[in-house]
Amino acid sequence: MKQETIDMVLKFRDDRNWKQFHNPKDLAVSISLEAAELLEVFQWSAEDLFCEGKKDKIKEELADVINYCILMADACGLDLDEIVSEKVKRNSEKYPVELAFGSKAKYTELK
Repeated sequence: MKQETIDMVLKFRDDRNWKQFHNPKDLAVSISLEAAELLEVFQWSAEDLFCEGKKDKIKEELADVINYCILMADACGLDLDEIVSEKVKRNSEKYPVELAFGSKAKYTELK
């Protein structure tokens, strides 16, 4: 993620003096709530598994999730690029291409 984007989110927070309210527990709750709102976009959609006609709402809710993730990383002193890179590396080890390609199986079930 571009530092410019992260700085914009942090400036928005700081301009409103909201950092005082952004502890890790409350930010984790907020991430979960916003993720639930993203999921709500697909509620009762039956076989409609795609985003056609829903992109505006998806963009809005996904941005909320990402913004809270930026705030959570800041509150915990974490570098987003670093933690994402580390996670992709760990997932690459758990899901090697030769075993995971085209499979939805959990890493413990790959053969």
